[in-house]
Amino acid sequence: MATNYTKYAQLINASTNYARRMKHLSNRIFGEVAIPTNSKSMKVVKIFSARPLHTNEEIIHYYPRHVETHKLMLKLREYGLFRDEHQDFKEEMKRLRELRGKVKVWKRKLGEKTE
Repeated sequence: MATNYTKYAQLINASTNYARRMKHLSNRIFGEVAIPTNSKSMKVVKIFSARPLHTNEEIIHYYPRHVETHKLMLKLREYGLFRDEHQDFKEEMKRLRELRGKVKVWKRKLGEKTE
């Protein structure tokens, strides 16, 4: 004994004009592609039916926490557990500049408050 659903499924798969129109209507109601299209058009349909990027957690939290990571690296450098070669180079250049007597002296403008 066939149920109503199986009768409907058989009717949809039939090649009659009525079945074709019902399939078209069903696809429009449920947000599917109503008329069969080529693969390029289906690619566009898939892009627009996908979840928006601004709601995707993987994309929102992709980049690491740069500020916190930088502060952690500075603290580890103070403890001697991390070696920042660029900062070492800058400090060495500053030390050599001081030895040569080339230290920059910044003059304050009139009216600036000193702490």
